[in-house]
Amino acid sequence: MKRQPSVAGQFYPGTEASLRKEVQRLIGISKSAAKEKAIGVVSPHAGYMYSGAVAGCVFSSIEIPETIIILGPNHTGAGARFSLFKEGIWNTPLGDVEIDNELAEIILKKCRFLKEDTKAHMHEHSLEVQLPFMQYLKGADFKIVPMVLSAYELDAYKDLGNSIASAIKQLKKEALIVASSDMTHYEDQKSAERKDKIAIEAMLNLDEIQLMHKVEALNISMCGYIPAAVMLIAAKGLGAKQAELIKYQTSGDATGDYNAVVGYAGIVVK
Repeated sequence: MKRQPSVAGQFYPGTEASLRKEVQRLIGISKSAAKEKAIGVVSPHAGYMYSGAVAGCVFSSIEIPETIIILGPNHTGAGARFSLFKEGIWNTPLGDVEIDNELAEIILKKCRFLKEDTKAHMHEHSLEVQLPFMQYLKGADFKIVPMVLSAYELDAYKDLGNSIASAIKQLKKEALIVASSDMTHYEDQKSAERKDKIAIEAMLNLDEIQLMHKVEALNISMCGYIPAAVMLIAAKGLGAKQAELIKYQTSGDATGDYNAVVGYAGIVVK
């Protein structure tokens, strides 16, 4: 199965030339001196004019490995709660990306909550917008394992995170786990910064329980806290010891309107 892009021409430029030029600009804005190996990252998924500089900063700072597991939240409500796109190809204006079917199959067998499902993926933007950055930096020399995640129980998050770590270890793969998430939505700048600082601190502490507790207790509208929690569980299973905030900004930094912003954080876990 070949998944065609759903938000090309909306969230990011719709032609190869214009998209390549835009990603090059965003990578250039956030050019990093030395690339380092990472186990996981948090990267935003809004339109590139709003969050692209943060995503560019994240991906330009790390080595892009042969396999990338992308975890995104379900904005559409379609499909299974834990949806795995197990085989096929994803397309963007920069070309095709193949799914790592071998790794996907092993994760599917290990995690009892994960379902093979394409419905959740067809119009979901949170995974798609990450791909052009990887394609620009790595070309066609990588594969992906895409998963769309909805609210479940804590046992499900632990099971999926541990299954991802176990599968990567089993295949002895160089892999990166991308948690796609924006932060606080449509609050004023001060409120967004205050709430996001608390959620970011939990992620920097590699503490998925603290993250989920703070999101719930403070009503933080971080859409991808579940992908972030699963990524943290998997990353710790793969030996992660620390995390670093690479960049934080809000949509107000792009629009000049600080009355109702969306926050964007770029974090590297290693």
